[in-house]
Amino acid sequence: MKDKELRRYSRVVVDGDEQAPSRAMLRAVGFSEDDFARPQIGIASTWAMTTPCNMHINQLAEEAAQGANSAGAKAVVFNTISVSDGISMGTPGMRYSLVSREIIADSIEAVVGAEGFDGLVAIGGCDKNMPGCVMAMARLNRPAVFVYGGTIKPGAKRRDIVSVFEAVGAHSSGKISDSELLEVERTAIPGPGACGGMYTANTMASAIEALGMSLGNSSAQEAVSDQKVDDCRRAGEAVLYLLKNDIKPLDIMTRKAFENAIAVVIALGGSTNAVLHLIAMAREAGVPLTLDDFTRIGSRTPVLADLKPSGKYLMSELIAIGGIQPLMKRMLDRQLLHGDCMTVTGKTLAENLADVVDYAPGQDVIRDFDNPIKADSHLSILYGNVAPEGAVAKITGKEGLRFEGPAKVFHSEETALQAILNDEVGKGDVVVIRYEGPKGAPGMREMLSPTGAIMGKGLGAAVALITDGRFSGGSHGFVVGHISPEAALGGPIALIQDGDTLVIDAEKRQVDVNVTADEMRRRREQWRRPVSAVRGGALAKYRFEVSSASEGAVTIPPDWDQ
Repeated sequence: MKDKELRRYSRVVVDGDEQAPSRAMLRAVGFSEDDFARPQIGIASTWAMTTPCNMHINQLAEEAAQGANSAGAKAVVFNTISVSDGISMGTPGMRYSLVSREIIADSIEAVVGAEGFDGLVAIGGCDKNMPGCVMAMARLNRPAVFVYGGTIKPGAKRRDIVSVFEAVGAHSSGKISDSELLEVERTAIPGPGACGGMYTANTMASAIEALGMSLGNSSAQEAVSDQKVDDCRRAGEAVLYLLKNDIKPLDIMTRKAFENAIAVVIALGGSTNAVLHLIAMAREAGVPLTLDDFTRIGSRTPVLADLKPSGKYLMSELIAIGGIQPLMKRMLDRQLLHGDCMTVTGKTLAENLADVVDYAPGQDVIRDFDNPIKADSHLSILYGNVAPEGAVAKITGKEGLRFEGPAKVFHSEETALQAILNDEVGKGDVVVIRYEGPKGAPGMREMLSPTGAIMGKGLGAAVALITDGRFSGGSHGFVVGHISPEAALGGPIALIQDGDTLVIDAEKRQVDVNVTADEMRRRREQWRRPVSAVRGGALAKYRFEVSSASEGAVTIPPDWDQ
């Protein structure tokens, strides 16, 4: 492509006498005379000292900028926000977590659109950063590469953040002392990087790599490593290659590519949040993707990775044996992936994987196909009279495949957590946490505090939990989330009462309450939506615009023509 074509957007900002004011401003931020003739690459950094997941990303952004500059572009680093799920978990602040995904996508779109960048590198380190970055890339459709900030190193005794949440439950049961709880707290998080199991951050990083929007093994590098520095530099270089060859995100983010992402998430035993985020990303890319696609792909895809939270190993231990690329090569050889999908390398997935070496003999992090953790997906899409529009369960089989018990109903996460810690929830109960959906919270909080407390008390196999909220990737046990329609819309979950018998059946893919249709109609007539304390600001705007969890909990602007 010619120079002017490479500068499709930036030349509008910097070329011509009438743009002298723009050039004057850019000179002040470090542009030289020659820089005005180069393509401009925006480097979106999610750096913040609000979370260890992102505290190192400013350095990674500079490495990506150097890569772009060395390839002949002019890189410009800018920031977007990041909030910490781990810090806000179990508090009202967690309502802002999913909202931040939309804010991140909006802010990257705004900066790239306003500044006229010709391409984009986005670096994300925490759960919502990653889908937010990719959603912006799809909207802008300018050559772009996503870089994962990398996973955290294990804490002492292979601890991570979930160890702390579960220690809280163990402490309340008297299983560990005050000093033992403090020791776990002090040693679980040793430095920069995203949470260390196959939780949402590592799940989404793997999904984005499988989607084709990251360079090979970007998802399988520690945050503090030479490999991650190299990944950032190569990403900066790769954007210029994409620019010269006119390869854009929507050339990569096809339906087949999303099917690849779903398959890899399942093989890794990834987070339920992947369902929410992949549907949201697909919507921005104009790709039809529904809950039922997860069922269809899951029926042929086994769980092969023995990774936390349900399994044994941390992401660092998967990195040590070669990361996810050998797994993807195995899946491709079994025709579980579409090899003809374009990627940010400018090559197809099959071409990228052609020379990948298999795992060394003796490792047991990734199982063979004849010895899977589970023969089909752990992500079960459930329907039934509790969830007529769908729900998402994470059931590996270790919890069993069916649970029946009386409902213990709570109108918020906080009241449920206190009941669990106070031993008001016992074996056989089904905890129901409602009014925590996208509109109800608003913001669809994660339920790691209650699920962590249940596991810490040793009730993981004896108590089930259902919610119209969602779960951290660190949650495990017999849990069902994303129940739609949510309680705030008068969905059936709003009508469940204490003592009602609930049945969760993973094999039949149903979640039902044993109450007659007539009785449910009577309850609906008497139901009144609780008054929300949220009256304005970002949360109120989100509540007004957000769609159902079954549609990705995306914000849908009103149609101007209607």
